[in-house]
Amino acid sequence: MMKELMDDFVSLFGKGKGDIRVFFAPGRVNLIGEHTDYNGGHVLPCALHIGTYALARKNGSSWIRLFSKNFFEHGVVTVSLDDLAYHREHGWANYPKGMIATMQLACSIDTGFDVLYYGNIPNGAGLSSSASIELATAVLINTLFAGNIDMLELVKWSQQVENQYIGVNCGIMDPFAIGMAKFNHALLLNCQTLAYRYLPLSFQDCSIVIANTNKQRGLADSAYNERRAACEAALAKLQKEIDVHSLGEMTSEQFERYEHLLSPSEQKRVRHAVTENERTMEAAEALERGDLARFGELMRQSHVSLRDDYEVTCIELDTLVETAWKHEGTIGARMTGAGFGGCTVNIVKDKYIASFIERVGCEYKQKIGYEASFYVAKIGGGAREIKEEKEMV
Repeated sequence: MMKELMDDFVSLFGKGKGDIRVFFAPGRVNLIGEHTDYNGGHVLPCALHIGTYALARKNGSSWIRLFSKNFFEHGVVTVSLDDLAYHREHGWANYPKGMIATMQLACSIDTGFDVLYYGNIPNGAGLSSSASIELATAVLINTLFAGNIDMLELVKWSQQVENQYIGVNCGIMDPFAIGMAKFNHALLLNCQTLAYRYLPLSFQDCSIVIANTNKQRGLADSAYNERRAACEAALAKLQKEIDVHSLGEMTSEQFERYEHLLSPSEQKRVRHAVTENERTMEAAEALERGDLARFGELMRQSHVSLRDDYEVTCIELDTLVETAWKHEGTIGARMTGAGFGGCTVNIVKDKYIASFIERVGCEYKQKIGYEASFYVAKIGGGAREIKEEKEMV
């Protein structure tokens, strides 16, 4: 694949001078801990082997030229180093543009450059393709222009781009998981303090299977921001009676004591944030002791809470999850990501994976009318430069 991408780069941008360098940032899947990140709770994601490749080379001009094989119909997006403002018509290119604009303040970007992007994360799947593009861009700028910027700083800037440049009030989880990931490990992250630890991922005779609803949804235009605003409003009410900095600091007992301060809708949102945080910490303990049965039950509880209290599932997600629950090879299944479409994450016994995909896929198509896509996931590492073909997937 590296040769093909190199040939595509030269076809687009010419032979030029200097080496073409290859960078990669993975997608991520969150095993449990959904909509807890911006509420100051815990999350338990891991990086995937699929992600975003970025081939880059300085061009000696004052222009940046960006091209994505995934959005080839947009052609090459050309922007000036002096004008990196958000432009709606630039579509996907606003994600790298936002990262470049942010890093201009810390790096000496003294020349233009060309970048070819190729991602093998399904677009709109909820596996964090946007943060993957941002971190691939961050690593290439940091490398090409000798920024010597710590990865954690790049992670924070990626969130800043999403919040302030793109306009999505997401939390820290996606860029953190993508930037700080470790091969064959999950990452338990406290999103309030950024304290984290790695947990070896050993699913014994099981694998992670990701099912994509193939329902497209625009995260910035969805109810995502509404959920965050509701939680912030509820927290402000609670803070008048209890000393907490985030909903992630609350216990279920505290919630039950003070829920009367909240509206019925806010009660449901906060109940999810508090109980999901507790489930995530318990799930990490179950993973460490190898108790997959308990881990799977906590995944089920997570989905029910996301469906009934946080109300971010949909008929497509519920169909995939509820069908998976009925399959004999399923250890656990739940929606993953922001919701309203996207993917489910499933832990399935290896010997049942083929029948799982067939049966769940068949029932989904019968009920929804179109097909879901399935991926048996491998656990990947964090954002980095790629130097050999064998490192590409």
